[in-house]
Formats: sequence, structure tokens, C-alpha cells
Amino acid sequence: MARQWILTAQDGFKTSLQYQENISVPSPNELGPRDVLVRIYAASLNYRELEIARPSLIGNIALPIIPGCDGAGIVEAVGSDVQDFRPGDKVVTHVSPKHVEAHGDDAPVGLSGALDSLGLGTNGTLRSLGVFSEYGLVHGPKSLSLEQTSTLTCTWLTAWNALFGLESKKPGPGSFVLIQGTGGVSIAALQIAVAVGATVVATSSTAEKQARLKELGATHVLDYRTSPKWGEEARKLTPGDRGFDIILDVAGNESLPHSLAVVRVEGVIVVIGHVGAEVEVVPLFSVLLHTCIVRGILGGTRTQFREMIRFIDERKIVPVIDDVVFELSEAKEAYAFLEEKKHFSKIVIRIDHSAASA
Repeated sequence: MARQWILTAQDGFKTSLQYQENISVPSPNELGPRDVLVRIYAASLNYRELEIARPSLIGNIALPIIPGCDGAGIVEAVGSDVQDFRPGDKVVTHVSPKHVEAHGDDAPVGLSGALDSLGLGTNGTLRSLGVFSEYGLVHGPKSLSLEQTSTLTCTWLTAWNALFGLESKKPGPGSFVLIQGTGGVSIAALQIAVAVGATVVATSSTAEKQARLKELGATHVLDYRTSPKWGEEARKLTPGDRGFDIILDVAGNESLPHSLAVVRVEGVIVVIGHVGAEVEVVPLFSVLLHTCIVRGILGGTRTQFREMIRFIDERKIVPVIDDVVFELSEAKEAYAFLEEKKHFSKIVIRIDHSAASA
């Protein structure tokens, strides 16, 4: 028997999320040929969970659905045609199994693939036991706990793609990378970029978070609230005021003017979110005046996921998670914590299997 959350409507998570216990799951002999039964021990939240639970840019989705795309667990059983996984394997979810099945491990995810992703078009990870397609799993890092592993699916893979998705623009010693804020993708990018020797500049509005960014390797941290032209200030931190090689833009139209102000000629602005305020739209034509590359991405490929996991194991990188960890039954509180932006990096949900109903 399993525990799970389901999204029954898109009226906001406070009313639309419902908790269920004593849910039946297929037995091993009932699995489809490509199915994998996974006992999930940890999940983590992304900003998209808030967007899915309310009327938003995503639009209406087929309901009810189990939310969440990030999760890690242990394989319990596999279908007859599964080749890559065995009972006892540590696994982590890949966000777009239907896209992988249709187009392969190397195919970048576009909007259609994203709309079919876990927690959006396919049942997700906020449950204690679940059946997943083998195309929606990869082997987890040997060096990480299941809670740490559960953070990799969306934010870490997005950060990896943002930094290494263009072969000719990969960061390394001498590269300058700008991250915005202290959300999951930004912190993952900071950890990865520092590991390859890049110089990282970050933005944050609180002294406590600024201190933590420096502890993680940020060379400089700018306060975007007290520095209205923080993009121009950041540019002065680069050699000869040349600008940054890679900028991860998380706030959309609110932050894009600053990203354009700070990018170097032929530098890359990676648009990965819209957590900022609703402001005037930045014209796409303005890119011409800054002679840069603007790249929108939605996660990354399954092949990139495996590459990133090898990198994590080789470099012994430990993903940063928030100090507050929630239990599965407390998922609504975790959503509220995310909405209030109280977290640092990733919010993890631990799934306790000692409960009688787990």
C-alpha cells in the first residue's frame, strides 16, 4: 500500500492538493514490459509545482494527477523487457519519459515534451511507491544520499544544460558566470561552475544568503535590491569590463534588462524561469544591440543527465539542500515554504516508510 498526493484542480495548492493513504499499487507480476516499480524515499520541489497548481502560463492539464517531477528511490521490481535496471538499484527520475521513449536519450526537450512530463502530463513523485517507465529513470550517483539525489531531476539537469549545453561555450578557468538568487538552479550552477574553475558572481537580497553564496564559492555577491543597476555593476567585476560568458536568468522580464547589460559579446544568456514580477516585456530585437546568444531551455536530455551524474561522482559534489526537510504528509507546508521564498536552494520531502500505511 502507498501514500500519495494528488492534484484535483488548478485552484492553488492550498485547496487543490489532497493527501491519500492506503493506495494500492501493481504487484511485480502486474507490471508492463517496460515498467519499473520504485519505492521512493525522497522528492524535491520546483517552482513549476506552484505554477501547475494554479491558473498560469501552463494552462489546463488533465486531472487528477500526482504532482512532482524530482524523486529518488530503490527499484522494487521490473517488467519483463527492462534491461538497465534491477531490484535494489538506486534510481532518480528523469522528467520527460514519454519524450525519451519517442525521440531517444539525446533529444532536447521542447514544449510538447515538457507538457507530457512527470507531475504535469504523467503521474509524478509525491508518493511512497510508484510505477515509472524505464525511460523516466537513470541510475543515481553512488556518492549521494537519496535525499541529495532527489534534487537532481529538474534543477541540476537544467543547470548542467545551461552551462554545458553548447559545446563551444562550456565554462572553465577564465570563464565568468553570473547566477541570480539562491533558488535550486542558481545554486546548482554555482556549485558546478566553481568545480570547473569558473569565476562566479551572484545576486541576493539578504545578508544571510549572501554569506552562504560566498561560502559556496561565489567571488562576489551583489544586492539587487539596493543596487538598481546591478547588471552594470556586475560587468565591472569582469576583466576589462568585458562582461559575462554565461548568465542564468531566472526572473524573466524583470531581470533580462540586467542580463543584457552584463553579457559579453557572443556571451550566452540562458532563460530558465520567470519567478520575477510582471513587468514590461523585453523586446527580442534588443538582443541585436548586445550581440549575444539568448537560449531558452527546458531541463535537459537523458544523456546529459548521465553525464552530470558521472561528473558529480567524480568531483564528489554534494548538492545543497535547505535546512528544513519536510515529510511526505507535510507536502502542503513544503509548497507554502516554496511560495514564500523562505528556502535556500532545494526543498526536499523525505518519505518515511516506517509509517504503517507506507
